[in-house]
Amino acid sequence: MNHERYDDTYIRGILDEVKTIAVVGASANTVRPSYFVVKYLISKDYDVIPVNPGHSGREIAGAMTFASLTDIDRPVDMVDIFRNSEAAMGVVEEALELDPLPKVIWMQLSVRNDEAAKLAEAKGVKVVMNRCPKIEYARLCGEIGWAGVASNVISARKPKLQQGFQRFGINRHTKAGQ
Repeated sequence: MNHERYDDTYIRGILDEVKTIAVVGASANTVRPSYFVVKYLISKDYDVIPVNPGHSGREIAGAMTFASLTDIDRPVDMVDIFRNSEAAMGVVEEALELDPLPKVIWMQLSVRNDEAAKLAEAKGVKVVMNRCPKIEYARLCGEIGWAGVASNVISARKPKLQQGFQRFGINRHTKAGQ
């Protein structure tokens, strides 16, 4: 797979399909990007599992933290890596020990490890590198466009809301399976 550029349908498909996301390198520090990502993904109805050995057994953004991927008590659909590029290989190797395997390995902004990606893809796991699921979700559902950022549209008009309940999202199913 070409990891230089991802088609929107590939990213949208991942974000629509996964339900449980382990965030390796999640921080309890509320000003760290990993904390924002955990909190945002929880707000979008994902089951987010922070992974941080120094914070194990305590909550990050309201979610119980585990010391390692292998300590997690339920299947994980996606592993989001908030570690440096060199550490990504170890995280991927640990993720590939899980049963069942995760569907996706996602490496955060500035994290790229082509060897780790090849290893995961050889096992049938999708890979995204140097991207943030929070940013991609917001971009694909139009939230970023509300502020005029990366929307590819130049307009001073605010999106028009219709009557009734509206949920901006990327066509995710509700927890009840609807």
